[in-house]
Amino acid sequence: MRTSGAQPVDQPLVLEITSDTRHLAGVRVAVLGAAQAVGFVEPQLSGIALAIDEALTNVIRHGYRGQSGRPIQVTIQPVRRGEGCGIEVTICDCCPQVDPATIMGRDLGDVRPGGLGTHIIRTVMDEVEYTKREPAGMRLRLLKMLGEGGTGPRVGGSDPTREKS
Repeated sequence: MRTSGAQPVDQPLVLEITSDTRHLAGVRVAVLGAAQAVGFVEPQLSGIALAIDEALTNVIRHGYRGQSGRPIQVTIQPVRRGEGCGIEVTICDCCPQVDPATIMGRDLGDVRPGGLGTHIIRTVMDEVEYTKREPAGMRLRLLKMLGEGGTGPRVGGSDPTREKS
């Protein structure tokens, strides 16, 4: 795993990894360190770690179809919005592009192992945005905010990609 160098907490941290699950632990440590620096505590930290693991696993398993050695870039950025603060994680790959509207987990009524990563990501994070990259690949932007004034976790959250029922 390569990083773009030591950077202050308020600057983005860019991790260059490959599509190997052995890199998940290093990314998790970096994301959790940034989330703690912003003010997140348990159980929010565990939820963020789970969402990042699921997102990267989906890139490796579905995007790259299990091929190892393919590039993935993870950018971790503390954010401020009004009186609140949070963390934004962007995952960029060079996988075949898909229509972002088709990225969804299987029906929750279909009870069996696997297939819940997308549901977990959308439940844990406040914003989830899939976009196509140019000229190729996909970008996943994940945002988790602390509550008003940065004093605690925000309940609920919005997901502009989630269908309304």
